[in-house]
Amino acid sequence: MSKDEKFDGEFKANDSMQAPQRKVPKNGLGKIVLVGLVSGLVGGGLAVGGYNYYQDHASSQLASNSQGVTSTSNVKVNVSTQTTTAFNKVKDAVVSVEAYSEQQSSSSLEELFGQSSSSSQSQTATSEGSGVIYKKSGNTAYVVTNNHVISGANKVEVLLSNGKKLSATVVGHDAVTDLAVLKINASDVKQVASFGNSDDIKVGETALAIGSPLGSEYATSLTQGIISAKSRTIDVTNSNGVTTGQATVIQTDAAINPGNSGGALVNLAGQVIGINSMKLSSSGSSSATVEGMGFAIPSNEVVSVINELVKNGKIKRPALGISLVDLDYISESARKSTLKLPTDVTSGVVVMKIEDNSPLKDSGIAKYDVITSIGGTKVTDLATLRQALYKHSIGDTVEIGYYHEGKEQKTKVKLTLEADDSNTTTSSNENSDQGE
Repeated sequence: MSKDEKFDGEFKANDSMQAPQRKVPKNGLGKIVLVGLVSGLVGGGLAVGGYNYYQDHASSQLASNSQGVTSTSNVKVNVSTQTTTAFNKVKDAVVSVEAYSEQQSSSSLEELFGQSSSSSQSQTATSEGSGVIYKKSGNTAYVVTNNHVISGANKVEVLLSNGKKLSATVVGHDAVTDLAVLKINASDVKQVASFGNSDDIKVGETALAIGSPLGSEYATSLTQGIISAKSRTIDVTNSNGVTTGQATVIQTDAAINPGNSGGALVNLAGQVIGINSMKLSSSGSSSATVEGMGFAIPSNEVVSVINELVKNGKIKRPALGISLVDLDYISESARKSTLKLPTDVTSGVVVMKIEDNSPLKDSGIAKYDVITSIGGTKVTDLATLRQALYKHSIGDTVEIGYYHEGKEQKTKVKLTLEADDSNTTTSSNENSDQGE
């Protein structure tokens, strides 16, 4: 049909209301055209009669409301995937961890009238996280979690997947690796997780994160993603925002939120390949939101650390017994006049103080010397110094490279001092004087 013929046909169809002798075809197409024409002319007097007839005819065909009842299908779909199988192997071994601290409280009436009396102690929840039951021995079960979840608490409780809450005892904890071990009564423990070999994981393989995001209200939540990076080195900071070292972690895009800390990162075999520890929420000084960047402590490191925590209650590490400041904090003029450094030395740590019990006491290293290596590992700042130092054990003898009065020197030091809260190598970066 030509364009003109098509137009003429449409014209005749539109004139059909005035040409009753034209018959509407009885096939389905004719009905469609009729409805279209009527609906297009609603509001016009010519179409009212035909429209009412159509409505009355259609209404007579409607069924009663009782025939609108429906039901669910009796067809059963058996969904059994690797994900659900892996989740079922470990879900009851993942728990919520609640930490409490004591706070002073007094009566509001006493405060109002200025009356003095002994204040009472109250337990306040200060932190909520996750944990993984990894061993059951007799009446005792052991739980691994993050150190930052229970740090500073004087009371810790574990909420099992069945809703039962148990008192927990801290076996040991370590701030450097951010791991802690708890123990609970094992009578209600029905499932124990097993650790996989984190060296065997591959970038791109499926990873499952299980924990209590935003607290115990959402306990045993499962998220799925992939291994984004097998070995990522990131800076670790303490509660004051000071960098205390570096950690090598697994990166994943499985959703990890506050409360997931201490939970399990699981492979499709249902094995724990990492303990979820942190996420990146913003990019440095940028206000841009970052999504899908979570980090977990590799299971091989977890096993090594928790075994030592169970055995000794802490991780024994060597200490240098000195105070330091990053060379980056020292002005160019001070580097030249006070430190007498060559211009090509641009990184290292400056010795600001040597304690009486320091193994460096008689090593030849003195105040204002710049340490640049430990045991053959380059030292660029405080974080890398700790990382290099913690590769060694108490009793080891290591070679330290440093600059004294502008000249490069080397000396051997026996690591006799054990790190603790009072003698751990400290940073003076926050209080450093740029002129020293």
